[in-house]
Amino acid sequence: MSPVIALVGRPNVGKSTLFNQMTRSRDALVADFPGLTRDRKYGEGNYEGQPFIVIDTGGLTGTEAGLDAEMARQSMQAVEEADIVLFLVDGRSGLTAGDSLIADHLRRSGKSAHLVVNKTDGQDPDVAAADFYSLGFESIYMIAASHNRGIRSMLEALLPAEEDRVEPDRADRYPGIRISVVGRPNVGKSTLVNRMLGEERVIVYDMPGTTRDSVYIPYERHDEQYTLIDTAGVRRRKNVNEVVEKFSIIKTLKAIDDAHVVILVIDAREGLVDQDLHLIGFVLDAGRSLVIAVNKWDGMDPEDRSKVKEQIKRRLDFLDYADKHYISALHGSGVGVMYDSVHACYESAMAKWPTNRLTAILEDAISQHQPPMIRGRRIKLRYAHQGGSNPAVIVVHGNQTDALPGSYKRYLENTFRKVLNVTGAPIRFEFRSSDNPFAGKVDRRTPRQRVKQDNDMKAGRRVKKPRQKSLKR
Repeated sequence: MSPVIALVGRPNVGKSTLFNQMTRSRDALVADFPGLTRDRKYGEGNYEGQPFIVIDTGGLTGTEAGLDAEMARQSMQAVEEADIVLFLVDGRSGLTAGDSLIADHLRRSGKSAHLVVNKTDGQDPDVAAADFYSLGFESIYMIAASHNRGIRSMLEALLPAEEDRVEPDRADRYPGIRISVVGRPNVGKSTLVNRMLGEERVIVYDMPGTTRDSVYIPYERHDEQYTLIDTAGVRRRKNVNEVVEKFSIIKTLKAIDDAHVVILVIDAREGLVDQDLHLIGFVLDAGRSLVIAVNKWDGMDPEDRSKVKEQIKRRLDFLDYADKHYISALHGSGVGVMYDSVHACYESAMAKWPTNRLTAILEDAISQHQPPMIRGRRIKLRYAHQGGSNPAVIVVHGNQTDALPGSYKRYLENTFRKVLNVTGAPIRFEFRSSDNPFAGKVDRRTPRQRVKQDNDMKAGRRVKKPRQKSLKR
């Protein structure tokens, strides 16, 4: 098994910076102010062939209340899950009362905890660590996480020796079906994530913008592997002022790209707003499968429910292929049924169809409704094959496909979707025209021959090839 390392400490001591260095990524948001990280975040690292799991946590002060208390509970859960706990302190600020309170918590937990003095660059490490010896930790490591100093020697001392290592089974970084939960702030995304997991995995608080980073959570349900992605709420651009929120939106869009299936959460009390439609546009542009979850459905009057359903039906008419669920994430009603839609979306997005079946569907569609004529010539569609998955791409070959009108493309999409039984997933079509064998050749017809052939084609008569006069020497 890979050892699990939890990073704990006061706010702004460099936990997220160390997380990024240990995982060799930029998965954790980093900014020069306290309280940026709130939910615990998991990542994978590897040192000299030894894999390990590292957990980034929110800052602890020892006197938490409100939202800070929820962050502290997340950090304590990370300590319980960990094999090794790294207690980070700020070498520039020196020992504080908060550090002493956290050290007491760690001693009572009984975990293998190690003191890590960060931000020792530019000063004598022994002087920077002098105040912290009073905390009573046996092992103390001096590092500068922002400059990647001292981290390798720390990992070498903490991780098992090469002869004691057990190679874990190789697996994807985020296994199974990846489900991204997106929506506006305070619509209940984190509550839904916790309900789907069956535990209080991410912080839920009655304040918009509680979640700031995208949190990837691998888990197993009924012997099926999943990765659930909780994301930050996306507001309208004119309302986004903080730099951190701008980065959070970027991480949300990346989470949409990483997902197989996106669950868009809508607040039933507020109804469908323009920002929900913008988010749907992001999902469709990324080519991801979509499930609509209308949350906070409990306690609404039948008349209000009817109005919300009518609004969604009218404004989301173009998404008639996406499943819509009316749920209460707080009480759990309707949440379990969403897994059926997630599986249907995943199977549709990752499906493989043989070329002969796609070509047969194309021929049946053409026999029912032929493509239009362009400049006196019928557009010809010859065969189709699959060009990719997630999103499903169908490549259609023919002649004059550039002139195919949008209405006929929509007809083909609806036909393929119905016959192939595609649920919740978009289908993209690519139309390719064959090269013209006569391109670049000189037209040797006389003006009279051109007029006669054009008239014959318009009238549907057989066009005779003009006889070329032989040149006698």
